[in-house]
Amino acid sequence: MFLTQRVRQGRESDYQRWQDRLTALARDFPGFEGQEIYPPGDSAQHEWTVTYSFTQADQLTTWLNSPERQGMLDQGRSFFEGPETQEVLVGEPPVQKGVTVVVSHHIAPGRERDYLHWQHKLEKVQEKFPGYMGLERFRPVPGIEENWVVVFRFDTREHLENWLGSEARRKLLEEGADAVGSYEVRRVGSAFSGWFGTEGDTGKVAVPNWKQAMAVFLAIYPVVVLLSRTVNNALLAAGLPVYAMLFVSNIVSVALLTWAVMPLVNRLLRFWLAPAPTAGRGTDVLGTVVVAVGCLVFLALAPLAWRY
Repeated sequence: MFLTQRVRQGRESDYQRWQDRLTALARDFPGFEGQEIYPPGDSAQHEWTVTYSFTQADQLTTWLNSPERQGMLDQGRSFFEGPETQEVLVGEPPVQKGVTVVVSHHIAPGRERDYLHWQHKLEKVQEKFPGYMGLERFRPVPGIEENWVVVFRFDTREHLENWLGSEARRKLLEEGADAVGSYEVRRVGSAFSGWFGTEGDTGKVAVPNWKQAMAVFLAIYPVVVLLSRTVNNALLAAGLPVYAMLFVSNIVSVALLTWAVMPLVNRLLRFWLAPAPTAGRGTDVLGTVVVAVGCLVFLALAPLAWRY
C-alpha cells in the first residue's frame, strides 16, 4: 500500500515520531512484512509517502480498519493538510530502485478495455525513453482500492522529468482523456539511497536529502584530500596523464566511500540520520552541529597533508 500525506510545515519531526508509533502498532498485526517512509522530493509540496507491506490483502484490510489505527489517525490529524490518499497494490511489491512514480488512474465506467489499450500504447512509447527501468500495473481491489495503479521507475530524476515533461507523453495523455476520468502522479525517490541503509526496528527510513548531502560531504572531503597527497601523486609520478589519474582516483574514492567511509559515517551519525521515535527537534540541531564541526576540523587539518 502506498499512502501519501501532506505534512504541515514545522510539524515534520512530530509527524515522524507519530509515524514511528503507528508503524510499531502495525508490526503487531498478522501479515505485517515491512514499512518504508519517504520524505518529500524536490517537486513534492510537503508530501510524505509511506508504504506498508502485508502478506495478504485481508490482513492489510484488518490493519486499515482497526480501532488502533483509527485512534492514531485521530491523534495525528493536526499534522496534516487535507486527507490522506492511498493506493493498495495486490501482487509482488515493486522494487525500489532509481526514482519511482506511482500513478493512480480513475477509469470512466465501461472504459476499462479502452484504458488498457491506451496504457499499453503509453508503455511502448515510455520504454524507449532513456533511463526507463520497468513498470508494474495493478488492477482495482474490490472494497479496498477502486483505481487502477501504475508504478514505474527511471534510473535518475533527470530521466524521469524528461519523460514526464515530454511532448510524446502530453499527446498520449490527451488521447487517453476520454477513458481516464482523472489521474494523480506521485514521485518516490532518494538522492543517495545506496549509501544510507538506515533500517531500524520500525522499518526502513529514507534519510532526508539535506542530511544525506551533509553526511556525504563530511565523508568525501578527507578522502579527496588524502588521495590527492598519496594515490594521485604516485600515479602522476608513474607517468600517468592527468585525465587517467583522475579516472583511477575517482574509482578509488567511490570504492572507499561505499565500502569503508560511509558505513562508518552511518554508524556514527545514526542518532541523527535515523532518530529514535522519542527524539525531539534537538536531535536534528545536534546532528547538524556535529557534522558542521567535523567539516571545520577536517578543513583545519587539511594543510598538514601538504607539509609532508
